[in-house]
Amino acid sequence: MDNTNKSACVYLVGAGPGDPELLTVKAHRLLQEADVVVYDRLISPEIIEIIPAGTTRIYVGKQTGHHHMPQNAINELLVSLARKGRQVVRLKGGDPFVFGRGSEEAQYLVRHSIRYEIIPGITAASACSAYAGIPLSHRGLANSVRFVAGHCKADETLDLNWQGFADQDTTLAVYMGLATLPQLQRELIAAGLPASTPAAIIEDGTTPRQRRHLTTLDRLVSIADDNAIKSPALIVIGRVVALALELDWFAGTDSEWADEYVSQTAKG
Repeated sequence: MDNTNKSACVYLVGAGPGDPELLTVKAHRLLQEADVVVYDRLISPEIIEIIPAGTTRIYVGKQTGHHHMPQNAINELLVSLARKGRQVVRLKGGDPFVFGRGSEEAQYLVRHSIRYEIIPGITAASACSAYAGIPLSHRGLANSVRFVAGHCKADETLDLNWQGFADQDTTLAVYMGLATLPQLQRELIAAGLPASTPAAIIEDGTTPRQRRHLTTLDRLVSIADDNAIKSPALIVIGRVVALALELDWFAGTDSEWADEYVSQTAKG
């Protein structure tokens, strides 16, 4: 690749879901060496604290209905910083290539002849479910996993293959799905997934602020509303959720009635 500045490099780094000890060794090293860190809203305070005091920090967080900095402006910022010879860490929650728009940023860097590296991170589906005691796959309960982006543009609805998703042998891990949760719940039941299918919402997974709510598909919306759940939150739907109490090793909060339900489901 013909670069405009051979010393310039942008590192697209996955920060994982929040626990700083889940950072890769390479991600941690690059945070110590960076001249500037461009970071998202989902980066936990514990990880921000790892960045050395003298390092320039630029917040470019985005959330539904409000973008601190539009994506095209972020792309241009990365190129501008790299062309100044700065070592840039673009710090993204989870993994840059799993619903992180990391590939879009990489494409922009390629088109502007900027050298870059991808540093994978532990994605939320894997880490948050593990911290909630939920295996994504389990013999006899789930033989496949599907990662689902649950967000969409304003005034639009999710356009998914609902019949394909309504598979009792599959675990659904839904990212960014709080805003579209009513449609998700309604469409999956209409497509044939039993309303009694175990489900969980994991808020601020892997951090000291984690809250885990166990329920069933037909009660997801009411659980989210009653507990004022906020992003970041991962939604897991599938029979594997029934193992959550047996495999619980990390502190969490469960809906009162769900404890008994999930326990019975796991036995049955």
